[in-house]
Amino acid sequence: MSSQNTTSVIILAAGQGTRMKSEIPKVLHCVAGRPMLGYAMLLARHVATTNVAVVVGHGSDKLRTYLQQEALQFEPYLVVEQTEQLGTGHAVQQAYPALTAASPPLAHQYVIMCGDTPLLTAETLSALVEYHQTERATLTLLTTHLSDPSGYGRVLRGTEGTVCRIVEDRDASPEEKQVSEINVGTYVVEAQFLETALGKLSPQNAQGEYYLTDIIEMAVKDRQKVVAWVTKDSLETTGVNNRVHLALAEKEMRRRICERLMLDGVTILDPDRVVVDHQVTVGRDTVLHPGVVLEGQTEVGECCTIRANSRLSNSVVHRGVTIQDACVLQEATVEDEAVIGPMAHLRPGTVIHGKAKVGNFVELKKTEVGENSKVNHLSYLGDTWIGRNVNVGAGTITCNYDGYRKAQTVIEDDVFIGSDVQLIAPVTIGKGALIAAGTTVTNNVPADALGISRVLQITKEGTAARRRALLDPSVLQSGQVEERPSAAPILQKEQKSS
Repeated sequence: MSSQNTTSVIILAAGQGTRMKSEIPKVLHCVAGRPMLGYAMLLARHVATTNVAVVVGHGSDKLRTYLQQEALQFEPYLVVEQTEQLGTGHAVQQAYPALTAASPPLAHQYVIMCGDTPLLTAETLSALVEYHQTERATLTLLTTHLSDPSGYGRVLRGTEGTVCRIVEDRDASPEEKQVSEINVGTYVVEAQFLETALGKLSPQNAQGEYYLTDIIEMAVKDRQKVVAWVTKDSLETTGVNNRVHLALAEKEMRRRICERLMLDGVTILDPDRVVVDHQVTVGRDTVLHPGVVLEGQTEVGECCTIRANSRLSNSVVHRGVTIQDACVLQEATVEDEAVIGPMAHLRPGTVIHGKAKVGNFVELKKTEVGENSKVNHLSYLGDTWIGRNVNVGAGTITCNYDGYRKAQTVIEDDVFIGSDVQLIAPVTIGKGALIAAGTTVTNNVPADALGISRVLQITKEGTAARRRALLDPSVLQSGQVEERPSAAPILQKEQKSS
């Protein structure tokens, strides 16, 4: 792009989006984990050499909040309020003076785009701007051809193929509705002409709105050069107006993400069944099995295997990690060569160090598992610190909450904890200690000590056989149960004799 042609961008994001049937402003609905407005803002910053104006209306407070949260990506920009939604032309009428009043340099040309076309690519938008400058046009619009153009504004051309005007679907005649070329809603307009044309806009249509497309006919009548750049990929011009369109955009965006990952060296066994958000990174030679979901700012290193139906959200997975089937990781970190699952749940604040193992049906919350340690199946550990080379037996539970506050459990290096142990926090198990199976630990256990807490086992020979005889199904069915002595007195007698 020539440095002499400074460019500002206007993003139209004020519409209510009634067909979405949602309390969320339309442009804040997400595609692959990013609000549609976010895609528009990043595209705008790709071509803008000066300021970007976002026109907001419905749900403006939510839109402003989102823009502030992502300000570092989007600056410089300004927000313009369209208090009455009187059409696209009216929206640009609000934005133009705000941009010209902003800090210099003033733009020579304006890119005007919609906030609900998340599939539009930077390559296409750049090509549109370049074509506008190459043709030395006053106004350039982006168009495409659709087999079913219903609902879109039609591009009407003259006998020599020149663009004459745009007619909205609701205002089109039956003959005009047969035209397949549609207006995408993205324009490049020279600043001097735009200022004049905006002053002449009037609501001369069935809806009583100010149509931005009317400036095309103004330019033609004024003998200004109007051209159209036609993109062959009509899918990227999709405007999201309802949930059906949203699903189509989601599917296409995820296809692009999976394709990019595969070209970068990631194996995805079934791309149609893998869901990856836009910010996720995945290293080379990692294998993603069907049903894998990677959300938010998840990072997966090289040479990992993530098996079927596992979901990772805002988590970090280092090199060579294996995540077995149906695991859930939320804001967790897993270091090199660790093994997780199957069916494990790592909740926020959990850190698994190198070569550690977390077994099936294990839940960890705010727990650190040291290198080479093992947390075996059917265990729950919360607010726990575990050292190196520790074995946590199956069914172990940390009782970390007393109804009022959380307390920590500390398990030092080389500890062996048997199965079905309860650790009543706060408690510390010293280095090299042994905790016997079935123990309830209420006090600290020193290093190299044995911790054991069990009720003395009692064995009464023959009691089970006598009980079965008393409860013989054939006797029960005869209805004579009441004539026989109850089993309860015999069991009580056995207990007393002990």
